[in-house]
Amino acid sequence: MIGFWMLLAYLMGAMPLSYWLGLVAGIDILAEGDRNPGATNLLRTAGWPWGVAAYMLDFSKAAVPVGLAYVVFGVQGWAVVPIALAPAVGHAWSLFLRGRGGKALATIFGTWIGLTLYEMPSVIIGLLLFWFLLLKTDGWSVVFSAIGMGLYLCFFLPDPVFGAVWAGQFLLVIWTHRSDLKARPAWRDWVNSRA
Repeated sequence: MIGFWMLLAYLMGAMPLSYWLGLVAGIDILAEGDRNPGATNLLRTAGWPWGVAAYMLDFSKAAVPVGLAYVVFGVQGWAVVPIALAPAVGHAWSLFLRGRGGKALATIFGTWIGLTLYEMPSVIIGLLLFWFLLLKTDGWSVVFSAIGMGLYLCFFLPDPVFGAVWAGQFLLVIWTHRSDLKARPAWRDWVNSRA
């Protein structure tokens, strides 16, 4: 059963829904914007209605298999870890795009919906808003948000299984945002003006 849920989670995560939605909108996001097949690139190139739809789809393609396995079918313990990591891995390395993929942030968010319903997604939204307001570079905002997630898990959800899921996702986030992380983190202008 673990293999079945892993495969299902990977395949759902690998579906490039933002790319397909972009084609419906008449935009090839692999050739426009930052050429990333994710929801953020669709948002920037096609506008907010398409971007919001893409985010919802990317959340769902992770939340559904993880939630079904963990909540409905009762997969518990360490068996949850590979299932919870599979959607983000699928999104980052999609077999539908010959190994190309997105940065997996939306699928990571969806995974935590499947695991904790609203608790961790609320924390993630708060952390991302905080760091995106302060820092110019998206990659560093995501990394600092991920560190905050880890601290929250340590203090409020100290489950080693959740910790292992977080650790795998943290490594994935570093990899998918590696180009942003080459530069040092920089404060936004409004922060510097107050310093």
